[in-house]
Amino acid sequence: MKILKFGGSSVANSQNIEKVVQIIVNASVNDQLLVVVSAFGKTTNKLIASAEQAAQSNANYLENFNEVESIHIEVIEALIPNSRQKEVKSHINSLFEQLKTLLEGCFLLKEITPKALATISGFGELLSSYIIANIASNELDAVYKDSRELIITSNTFDKAQVDFELTNANCKEYFNQNKHQVTILPGFIAQTKEGKTTTLGRGGSDYSAAIYAAALSAEELQIWTDVSGMYTANPHMVKQAFPISHISYQEAMELSHFGAKVIFPPTIQPVLEKEIPIRIKNTFEPENMGTLISKITKNGKPVKGISHIENITLLTLEGSGMVGVSGISKRLFETLSAHNINVVMITQASSEHSICVGIYDEDALKAAQKINEAFAIEIERHKIDPIIVEQGLAIIALVGDNMKNHQGLSGQMFSSLGKNNVNIRAIAQGASEKNISAVINSSDAKKALNTLHEQFFEEKMKQLNLFVTGVGNVGVRFLAQIHQQKKYLKEHLKLNVRVIGISNSKKMIFDDNGINLNSWKEQLQGGELSSLDNFFQKVKTLNLRNSVFIDNTANQKVSEVYEHYLANNIAVVTCNKIACASELNNYKKLKSISRKYNAPFLFETNVGAGLPVIDTLKNLIASGDRVHKIQAVLSGSLNFVFNNFNEDISFHDVVKQAQEQGYTEPDPKIDLSGVDVARKILILARESGYELELSDIENNAFLPKKSLETTNNDNFYASLTEFEAQFQQIYKEAADKNCRLKYVAEFNDGKASVGLQHIPFDHPFYNLEGSDNIVLFFTDRYPVNPLQIKGAGAGAEVTASGIFADVIRIGNK
Repeated sequence: MKILKFGGSSVANSQNIEKVVQIIVNASVNDQLLVVVSAFGKTTNKLIASAEQAAQSNANYLENFNEVESIHIEVIEALIPNSRQKEVKSHINSLFEQLKTLLEGCFLLKEITPKALATISGFGELLSSYIIANIASNELDAVYKDSRELIITSNTFDKAQVDFELTNANCKEYFNQNKHQVTILPGFIAQTKEGKTTTLGRGGSDYSAAIYAAALSAEELQIWTDVSGMYTANPHMVKQAFPISHISYQEAMELSHFGAKVIFPPTIQPVLEKEIPIRIKNTFEPENMGTLISKITKNGKPVKGISHIENITLLTLEGSGMVGVSGISKRLFETLSAHNINVVMITQASSEHSICVGIYDEDALKAAQKINEAFAIEIERHKIDPIIVEQGLAIIALVGDNMKNHQGLSGQMFSSLGKNNVNIRAIAQGASEKNISAVINSSDAKKALNTLHEQFFEEKMKQLNLFVTGVGNVGVRFLAQIHQQKKYLKEHLKLNVRVIGISNSKKMIFDDNGINLNSWKEQLQGGELSSLDNFFQKVKTLNLRNSVFIDNTANQKVSEVYEHYLANNIAVVTCNKIACASELNNYKKLKSISRKYNAPFLFETNVGAGLPVIDTLKNLIASGDRVHKIQAVLSGSLNFVFNNFNEDISFHDVVKQAQEQGYTEPDPKIDLSGVDVARKILILARESGYELELSDIENNAFLPKKSLETTNNDNFYASLTEFEAQFQQIYKEAADKNCRLKYVAEFNDGKASVGLQHIPFDHPFYNLEGSDNIVLFFTDRYPVNPLQIKGAGAGAEVTASGIFADVIRIGNK
């Protein structure tokens, strides 16, 4: 014999019930079946709501009742032949009349007793099981049986205790005589020896099925629900979660205790003693194998699942008067037990100075009051502090029978959480090592679950969640590169890079499943109004693991929000030089916050676009080398300009060409004024360990004062035309010496300068073509022949690739 149990979602409507009946028909071909059904979806909740409204003298208490009645009649009319509808409706109407009378009694008496509530809440199963039994009898040999005639309990009307001796005897007697292929029974309800209706509490229908399975030594207990088994994590919170094929009783109970709602832990107890396997199946995908729960499983991954409980309060009892004093724990737990407060988790310091317990938020106020009363004398004498109450918490738990045989799991768990700035408030681990639990902020629960799932279940695939600001020349190419390389990154680097948010100065869009990069431009046009603060608040609220803020702008206001991102453990990647070239204290603060919150702050493209200048410099310093002198051509735009400027082309036209080809900033004056180059040499000096301000850089500008004082591009270009003769003279002076003009940045002995220089033909800078950059590092290890880095140093494509490289660095960290 097999026991099949169908939950409320499986019998929520006539379409679902048809699926259930087909499953029963298929299963009954080879086995005699006992089928336990829950009430139609949400029926029990509605009946309890009606009873509570009635007790509160709410005249609308029959609204839920009428809705429930209507649903049941609709199912009868849809699935039972006309010839039998009268008979079935007569029985169902009789039940509804009894139910209505009970509700009217609650309304008149203005109260609802535990006995009345148990009777009312059990009507859903009585109604559903009778209707489904009559539907099933159309296609197979099926009979209805009232569970109250078989399961006998104590006089506690809700959460009644089962009298297994009487119940087992009743079940064996009935089923020894019952020869029907299928017997359909209501779950959740039972009765006392005196015949009064009781209920089995939360998960009662599962419990009913398990009671029958144990009493009849069934071959298997199947629990049919709306998911394909027990998952490695909550699939609504972890998209990559997948069904666990095989799990032990103990693992299933641990996962269920910590929030996996597929089964209720006490359900397992009757079948566990008889070692009867349980299989969790999906009513809507019956071909899926689901999850098998049995005594022993094959050794697989040490961690079988990750689960969590929301709405947790942490109570901490502490004080010097607890140390070495026996009975403190006993008094604490007796107090909680006496007031029916369930303890979810316990942890105690080995110093005996404190005890922490996790309870549900709904019990927090009562618990704090009663504990303070119980320890009032010790509190008054300052031996124990008043109870500390922390709310807004959640518990996450790793579960697995084989965890005890694998070293380092705790380290992996806490390390991965720490890297994502998930603060752990308390930790508990049983001596059996089947469970490692941690208390965290509820706001971090989703991020924590995804982080741990990635760590323990996802073939070392790391997910990066990008938030991109600025979609001009560089931003457009960056998104195109991400889109093009997405598959490669997954296959070769095990990086799943998703763009979650995009913004420009006017609009912003978000999709926590990842923005479709085929249509992001169209989506952005229809996005919501953007602001720097709104964009940050949205990123913070999403609270995704491995979040990275990408700044593709040259905007000072954008650079001023880096601090907020870093302080929330959100990495920052930027081509915007303003932050790193700002006041030294600000630069130091950003670096310090980055270290404090373990949030990478990368700005490789601040110098040399896609060239690995800063990364190479960092490696030199980290390995113990010291930089004494730097010589560099750091402006691809200026190099392009002076490589193409001569007596045959105007300075105005060369600069215009440079801007059109994307070599300059949107405001080309920033490049030609030398400010951009000054920022770059400042950043290199700081990264070398020297403390300089931008004002310390000597800027030997070649632009006329009038050009520097222009306030827009039109006026700037007009000034270049006005001073063409001056620019031609600068060129002629260099050409007469057989030199080339290069805008050179130098750092030596703690001093830095930038300006135009005449470069002779035998100098490394002489043959620097196009928009290339070159950097020479003179160090302890490279005192005479400097370490040289050379290549394309400007352009949207190479700058985007440098940003991309920083993103990959974060992924490989």
